[in-house]
Amino acid sequence: MSTPFEFAQKNVLVVGGTSGINRGIAETFARLEARVAVISRSADKVADTVAALLSAGAAAADGASADVRQADALKQAIDALSQAWGQWDLVVSGAAGNFPALATGMSANGFRSVVEIDLLGTFHVMQAVYPHLRKPGASIINISAPQAVIPMAGQSHVCAAKAGVDMITRSLCLEWGAEGVRINSIIPGPIDDTEGMARLAPTPAMRAAVEKSVPLQRMGSTADIANACLFLASDYASYITGAVIPVDGGWAQGGAAVVGAGLAEMLKRS
Repeated sequence: MSTPFEFAQKNVLVVGGTSGINRGIAETFARLEARVAVISRSADKVADTVAALLSAGAAAADGASADVRQADALKQAIDALSQAWGQWDLVVSGAAGNFPALATGMSANGFRSVVEIDLLGTFHVMQAVYPHLRKPGASIINISAPQAVIPMAGQSHVCAAKAGVDMITRSLCLEWGAEGVRINSIIPGPIDDTEGMARLAPTPAMRAAVEKSVPLQRMGSTADIANACLFLASDYASYITGAVIPVDGGWAQGGAAVVGAGLAEMLKRS
């Protein structure tokens, strides 16, 4: 893999790293011979991902099964990985949950579930990794969502949760900056072949509408997000912290409203 970025033997932790965007990020760092660990709820997915990371070229790969909603279990998993490997050069926090639902038809438990995974889960990750971050030098990247900045019908729970994630990013930029820890958020646009996009654009017509609404006229790929992570984790971004960066083909400039309108119509008919 030809790249100006050097991550050989760097310690990288990707929480939620066994599927979708997050797995793509983990595999990208593995191809650059980093030491990559993943955490997710499924032990089977963790085992499969660790094998894939080794095949991709990781200098070492490991993983643990833990739910980001369970602070104690998550802390134990991160403590164990850190004891084995030492301090983290990069932590990517990307565990997320979503389902389309209008507020009038959503249960309190449904709303709470997304907030607990996306927002509380991010807080739990930040608390658990802090003692094990390389200081100075560590980089943290939170994976946000367009809903953090763009209101969408059928997504009130995600909008609230992801807006909170970005405020955690901004707040911890202030709290941890003096120790040389950088923290940023990435807002992916519509990323092809992901569970999230399948939920937000479940029909061919909605998918076509989304593609047309992106100024670059295409869906993004997991590689687009992983490349942004490479930059933010590198010395090239050594003066970037507290930033919330869209990687979305320009979608946030107006096109993202198409998804909310389409979801609203679909949910009203159901």
